[in-house]
Amino acid sequence: MSFSEIGKVIETLGKDRGIDKQIVIKAIEQAFLVTARKKYGIQGEYETRYNEEDGDIEIYQYKNVVEKVRDDIIEIEVSKAKELDEDVEIGDQLGVRIENPNFTRVDVQTARQIIFQKVRDAEREILFSEFKHREGELITGIARRYERGNIIVDLGKADAILSKREIIPGENFKPGDRIQAFLTEVVMTNRGPEIRLSRTSPMFLVKLFEIEVPEIQDGTIEIKSAAREPGQRAKIAVISTDKEIDPVGACVGMKGSRVQNVVNELQGEKIDIVKWSEEIEGFSRAALAPADISNIMLDNENNSMDVIVEEDQLSLAIGRRGQNVRLAAMLTGLRINILSKSKLQEKFKKATENLLQVEGVTEAWSQVLVQEGIMSVGDLSGMKNQDLVELLGVEESEAEAILKSTLKAIEEGSIELAVEEDEDLVSASAVPAYKGLLESGAEEEKAGKDKFSDAEKRLREELAAFKIK
Repeated sequence: MSFSEIGKVIETLGKDRGIDKQIVIKAIEQAFLVTARKKYGIQGEYETRYNEEDGDIEIYQYKNVVEKVRDDIIEIEVSKAKELDEDVEIGDQLGVRIENPNFTRVDVQTARQIIFQKVRDAEREILFSEFKHREGELITGIARRYERGNIIVDLGKADAILSKREIIPGENFKPGDRIQAFLTEVVMTNRGPEIRLSRTSPMFLVKLFEIEVPEIQDGTIEIKSAAREPGQRAKIAVISTDKEIDPVGACVGMKGSRVQNVVNELQGEKIDIVKWSEEIEGFSRAALAPADISNIMLDNENNSMDVIVEEDQLSLAIGRRGQNVRLAAMLTGLRINILSKSKLQEKFKKATENLLQVEGVTEAWSQVLVQEGIMSVGDLSGMKNQDLVELLGVEESEAEAILKSTLKAIEEGSIELAVEEDEDLVSASAVPAYKGLLESGAEEEKAGKDKFSDAEKRLREELAAFKIK
């Protein structure tokens, strides 16, 4: 049987949609295989082959060679089988070509639907693989329409979704507008590949800087971390591998041209560019700019820091509605607590009073413990005898007595374990949305902790000047 259209279909799909010729042929063969089973009986065994030379679909029905036929769908008499193949014997299986399948219009329509379904599936797989490897790139398309607040973006070969939560607040795109966005992920759904875009991701900010700053493209400058509140404000931390190149100045550009191009794309979002440093105290001061920081007290165990500022710097450190401290927390990956010096003194006073609940602890000892970061009875209970001996300069028997009375009081429930948090304390904590090489190995982590210890020592020396009454 001849299907003059099949060859044209194969060529058209191959050229227009980029589908491999063999995929289309396989789809056609499977389609007519299903059709043959429906027409001649599902219990039979069939095979379909596409003959490229004459454009025919050849359908073979496999039958068992028997002496006497009981079911003509799956069996053939040996005498008839020998007419087709004289070497055949009883027990063999013979493929008999169906010369005139006499497919009806319904049969052909069924085959057509199966073919196009298989082709659509193949096309979806091609699109999925084509865009999957582009995850993490900037991509440009044309806005086509809105669907439930989401923008459908035409990328040429496929449509992408820019959901309303991934649109910068205040943005308004019209059909036909050019849209640049960050390709966050490509997922396969029942309707085919879904390409998801974002203009609010910190990675969108990072990729825009990569385009504008050649030094980032060639690896001379690296963006170590980035944080955004889309449409309002952002911070990025940069470092240069070349001591002769200022990473902040390179990102800003001549007369601010480079950063201004990024700002324009982000609808006027303000961008702070700070120099990244391995020394966490210095980096944190830069991250909290423009506020002037008096002191920083780091808590390595809880991955947090207390930032002390003068009263007139408090609002700058916090920022409008806490924005500055939130972005700094995302940039550094640490929980940041903002305190004024007066609040710090009040906090130390409460901590001292809390420790004085323990029998045997004097006011002088409580102040020494507070300056060493022991801020509550709960902290004291976790110490060892030798720790107290070294901190307070007491005999081991005295240290043991203090710890025993601490544990006894805790068991009896006669003292408060911790100081209540100040309601006026402003803190922010967030996982960095983008961190380049901030993930360090065990050796780097240990080195970092050593730096923290040095910073704490310097801070404790300054805090010792505070007189807690």
